[in-house]
Amino acid sequence: MPEVIFPGPEGRLEGRYHPQKDRDAPIAIVLHPHPQFGGTMNNRVVYNLHYAFHKMGFTVLRFNFRGVGRSQGEYDQGIGELSDAASALDYLQSMNTGSKHCWVAGFSFGAWIGMQLLMRRPEITGFISVAPPANMYDFSFLAPCPSSGLIINGSADRVAPPADTVSLVNKLHEQKGITITHEVVEGAGHFFEDPHMETMVDTVQSYVKRRLTENTR
Repeated sequence: MPEVIFPGPEGRLEGRYHPQKDRDAPIAIVLHPHPQFGGTMNNRVVYNLHYAFHKMGFTVLRFNFRGVGRSQGEYDQGIGELSDAASALDYLQSMNTGSKHCWVAGFSFGAWIGMQLLMRRPEITGFISVAPPANMYDFSFLAPCPSSGLIINGSADRVAPPADTVSLVNKLHEQKGITITHEVVEGAGHFFEDPHMETMVDTVQSYVKRRLTENTR
């Protein structure tokens, strides 16, 4: 797994970059949970999502937000972290200029950042939001949500209560032209502790594979 250092808005950002042999492979970035609560790119959900995308033929990048691990800078309430994510996507795109599909996946805080990145970058063709903390952050910027995606959460999530996720999904469902798929992993908590991790990853993979064959936004 090649370690990479690439330029961010506040200095260097540390990542793990996993290319495919196919130069035109689809690309994905994976965003980690809250930096102030121990979130890093090596979080188990992030790590498993990274490998799930790679197995499906994606060139994948995950990285540490500013102030985490060897990434420079300090926590910036999500504003700077969004800029970090945009820099990571720039870096990934610069190495994969022939790629037709671009996905963003995020877990918890990373899901919130990923959805904001979606609004800024029209080239993103799909998203995966794992356990988006709709109780903690305002997602009303998704008006309208620019591309279809999967929102997945655990039924026993105490950090981001399922009821808040449902109301987020319902709001997005009212918008035309995009399809939000919502899956609930029965019995899973916020971190998808075993045996729920495998179910979550399988659900993500089957969703992404279906979208890639449909070639739709």
